[in-house]
Amino acid sequence: MEKVRDDKRPLQKMFTSVPPSYDLLNRLLTLRLDQSWRKKTARLCLENKPARVLDLCCGTGDLIIHLAGMAPSGTSLTALDYSIPMLDLAKQKASNKGLTSIEFIHGDAATMPFPDNHFDSIGISFAFRNLTFHNPDRDRFLLEILRVLKPGGRFVIVETSQPGNRLLRKLFHFYLRWVTAPVGGVLSGHYGAYKYLAHSARLYYSSEELVQLLHDAGFSAVRSDLLMGGLAGIFIAGKL
Repeated sequence: MEKVRDDKRPLQKMFTSVPPSYDLLNRLLTLRLDQSWRKKTARLCLENKPARVLDLCCGTGDLIIHLAGMAPSGTSLTALDYSIPMLDLAKQKASNKGLTSIEFIHGDAATMPFPDNHFDSIGISFAFRNLTFHNPDRDRFLLEILRVLKPGGRFVIVETSQPGNRLLRKLFHFYLRWVTAPVGGVLSGHYGAYKYLAHSARLYYSSEELVQLLHDAGFSAVRSDLLMGGLAGIFIAGKL
């Protein structure tokens, strides 16, 4: 399959430079809620007793580390990301915890190096927005995820969403614009990255729109579990 050129992926450049404060800022800006949400996502990834699990766009490895801590012995665990610096940090974190069963792969989410119908579960934590927000390759990513997921398998997403309550939504958007973007930018030294993250979260799909997107892409039995009034959500999709 044809590889997508780097110059058509401006977001990839943003994630090839990982500030040392990346994980700290995730905890700070989400008040550590991101960790409890990832743990819940990991449990849902393992609920169908999968033999093979993929952490897609694994970043610095938080989800795959939770999966490794919860999965039964013998479960095949794979983590894939396009950013080598992110993968290096994820490997180091896993090594520090004595987790040696994870296979880390440098790869593109649009052309994954796996056969059809390979994984029983695929999880993605706070990276689905990067694949689908105003991304010209959105449909290609979705088809590729569907390709490597087994029939009867599950795709579990934890991602920001839009609160249904108008006041809460306004407060959330204010926080993204005036706290997440400037604080993340100043502390990391990567203002453009955090400006993009805040902007994309403010304009991202509602839970209903994301469910419809997954249905339209060919996933089945899509359901959502909203978190903190819809500040984020966990979305579970199947494959017939």
